[in-house]
Amino acid sequence: MILNQWVNSYKRLVVGYEAPVYVSWGRRNRSSLVRVPMFKSGHEKSTRVELRSPDPACNPYLAFALMLGAGLDGIENKFSLPEPVEENIFTMSKESRQRKKIDALPDSLENAIKLTEKSKLVKEILGDHIFETLIANKKVEWDNYRINVSKYEVDTYLPFL
Repeated sequence: MILNQWVNSYKRLVVGYEAPVYVSWGRRNRSSLVRVPMFKSGHEKSTRVELRSPDPACNPYLAFALMLGAGLDGIENKFSLPEPVEENIFTMSKESRQRKKIDALPDSLENAIKLTEKSKLVKEILGDHIFETLIANKKVEWDNYRINVSKYEVDTYLPFL
């Protein structure tokens, strides 16, 4: 919800589009959520990590706080890194993704809110006040979106209703 905090953020998180939707990492895999590109020998300083899902309209202060906080949490707690996925995840079967334990990102702001509410780490990083205020504001945004009848709905359904 922090990296994709708007209702429209989830319109980019669709299988087959540019933004990855599956939680995985790889070195050469453009369908992975996190990519750690290979470097050439002698250019070790050019190593980087790409997190490929954030909406460009996200709040960069909150986004960087969470990315850094999550990284530090992984280091401090010595989380093990899963094996990299180098095959195209978009073309994998559901069963293959399940075998490799590849989860998907939330597909809507509503689902992202539900996941974020359960996150002790997000609450710890943002603090109680920001966490609770952000959740409350996003619930209002989702409810306002849900009750709004869009031009698409009017154009598509009104002619035959």
